[in-house]
Amino acid sequence: MAAAALVAAPLALAQVPAAAAEARVANPYAGATQYVNPYWSDSVEAAATRADGDLAAKMQAISGEPTAVWMDRISAIEGNADGPGLRFHLDEALAQKDAGVPIVFNLVIYDLPGRDCYALASNGELPATDAGLVRYKNEYIDPIVDILDDPKYDSLRIAATIEPDSLPNLITNISTPDCQQSAPYYRAGVKYALDELYTVGNVYSYIDAAHAGWLGWPSNSGPAAKLFADVVRSTNAGFASVTGFVTNTANSTPLVEPFLEDIQIGGTPIRSSSFYEWNADFDEADWTAHLYDLLVAEGFPASIGMLIDTSRNGWGGDARPTAVSTSTNYNTYVNESRVDKRIHRGAWCNPAGAGIGERPQATPSGYPESHLHAFVWVKPPGESDGASTDIPNDQGKRFDRMCDPTFVSPKLSNQLTGALGGAPLAGQWFDAQFEMLVENAYPVIEGGGTTPGDVTAPTAPTGLTAGTATATSVPLSWTASTDAVGVTGYTIYRNGVQVGTSTSTSFTATGLSPATTYSFTVTARDAAGNVSTPSAARSVTTAAGQTDLPPSTPTGLTAGTTTASTVPLSWNASTDDVGVAGYVVLRNGTQVGTPTGTSFTDTGLTAGTTYSYTVRAKDTAGNLSAASAAVSATTTTVVVPPPGSCTVAYSANGWGSGFTGTVKVTNTSTSTVNGWSLAFTFPSGQTITNSWSGQFTQTGANVTVTGLSWNANLAPGGSAEVGFNASHSGTNGVPAVFTLNGQACTVA
Repeated sequence: MAAAALVAAPLALAQVPAAAAEARVANPYAGATQYVNPYWSDSVEAAATRADGDLAAKMQAISGEPTAVWMDRISAIEGNADGPGLRFHLDEALAQKDAGVPIVFNLVIYDLPGRDCYALASNGELPATDAGLVRYKNEYIDPIVDILDDPKYDSLRIAATIEPDSLPNLITNISTPDCQQSAPYYRAGVKYALDELYTVGNVYSYIDAAHAGWLGWPSNSGPAAKLFADVVRSTNAGFASVTGFVTNTANSTPLVEPFLEDIQIGGTPIRSSSFYEWNADFDEADWTAHLYDLLVAEGFPASIGMLIDTSRNGWGGDARPTAVSTSTNYNTYVNESRVDKRIHRGAWCNPAGAGIGERPQATPSGYPESHLHAFVWVKPPGESDGASTDIPNDQGKRFDRMCDPTFVSPKLSNQLTGALGGAPLAGQWFDAQFEMLVENAYPVIEGGGTTPGDVTAPTAPTGLTAGTATATSVPLSWTASTDAVGVTGYTIYRNGVQVGTSTSTSFTATGLSPATTYSFTVTARDAAGNVSTPSAARSVTTAAGQTDLPPSTPTGLTAGTTTASTVPLSWNASTDDVGVAGYVVLRNGTQVGTPTGTSFTDTGLTAGTTYSYTVRAKDTAGNLSAASAAVSATTTTVVVPPPGSCTVAYSANGWGSGFTGTVKVTNTSTSTVNGWSLAFTFPSGQTITNSWSGQFTQTGANVTVTGLSWNANLAPGGSAEVGFNASHSGTNGVPAVFTLNGQACTVA
């Protein structure tokens, strides 16, 4: 077994997967059926006996849908009070497999040390310690791999969801002590799981990538993609060890928001509404497309695929809007138009009003930018997210007030959680939740069977026509399609990329560039999910537009928490008749940055110094706005620790001519170090290519890294861990000396 110590180790030879009954495929779901968990089906059938009439029929209609099998603790491997073990399910999958037809077995790997460091309801049994990592490897991953590696299961395609919520927590919640403690074990645990599962040969690993309402902001999505790439590069097989990513696991973010586009209402972008909080990824179709582009840019192969958990993101029922809002207030417009009826996108625990979403299906059409492998039901509908009250248990699961419907949560802008009452522990059957999910399903569940009777697609839309185009928008209309049962909506594509949906026969494409030609097509969809062929294309050229007016002046310029060398800034977006292209940030009247978004961090500053900042907006024609009101910010004063009052642990994990480095600095003095700066020198000409959790500067062989706003201060006994990717020319020597604010540290 691999050693548990989190230190540098010699590079291992790349592992080669064992021979399987079939060669590995790019998308394991293509042309395959999926395993139906009879234990879950029995729970659904039992719930149907307690329901009445139409609701019971709907429950029975989905009892044969495939759901994932969760290995949520060590005892689940052999079976426990919550259900049978892994071999039982694998044997059942073999029994369900039709001759000559592949079958996918959906498996969830979920027992990291310090699991779910931010949400108490799904904490696990293993502590975030070296001993916990040893147990994770020896008692959890190794036994699972041994079972999967049994030759009798070679004919199965095993799709493994890897550790939900783990790596995303290291992006957004790393400032919390529990997540800081868990971080190195998350990295090491995920790496070990990917390495060992890949050796089986017929296991396809999909790393959990949270959801649109968690990582969609650029400040989260970019670092997340870098973290994913860092961890995957550290595996023995590199990018080959991962088939793709899975989003929306156990969450209820909609697949699409059919009535919302990223437009402006009354001159204000709707992404700035209180519900979206400047996150332009409104739904999972947005997030998967966004994430795919970021992953490819980080080095993942273009063949990488996405799964979306649609088990409870349908948001149907009487509360579902049927048309876009006509309000001129951007918050009202969003609230009346969105199908997601949670009080806040952070409301994750048993949210009231949710419904079952799209049924599991391979290679779903209509989302070409998302590169979808499948819609899957990772979280079996009817299983609780967490208990509404404190329930003693031996599973390590704690009471999280986010699951308490009476709790007013600061995380949700001081609103009630919107969670259902009466919920049991996470993972246990919750009858009331299941009834709600079935009642609010979208697409609506038709009772009487899992196979829809309608398999005929609507006719293609005809007569696609463009109205009078402006510089930034094009109104479209078309003749209605026909269908044997009924057309439920249309999907609009611009240059082959989906840009919106409509339940009527008209749509306005917005956010366009002046004097630019676009090609539009439309498809129709019916209630059974059948999609028509595209309409004939319509080419439209936008108007030239007026380009001599400057953007509006940026407002609300604010300085965040400073460090000794950085000042974070943010402001409200400007508007323009053509379009805002970006902003110019000025420090003491001198340009220091040109961000495209509404935030910027000024770096390389002097400690204990006051600076004045202004911002100007720039449009696509090059016109500049007036300068914003100035804001002053003062960097913190550097505290120099006494000599010998710090330790540094350095490790490197390499591949070819590249490697990932990790540096952990610990303050061993009795005083807080405010605004730390760590310096070291590479001995072998290494060059840093990207970094995280710190601000890196390299001049020749000399490297300096400073803390960010959330880890800039080191309390006595406190640590900060930073990382980077780098290249070398054949030799990868370890730096010999590290200094913290000018004082030498002990190298561990």
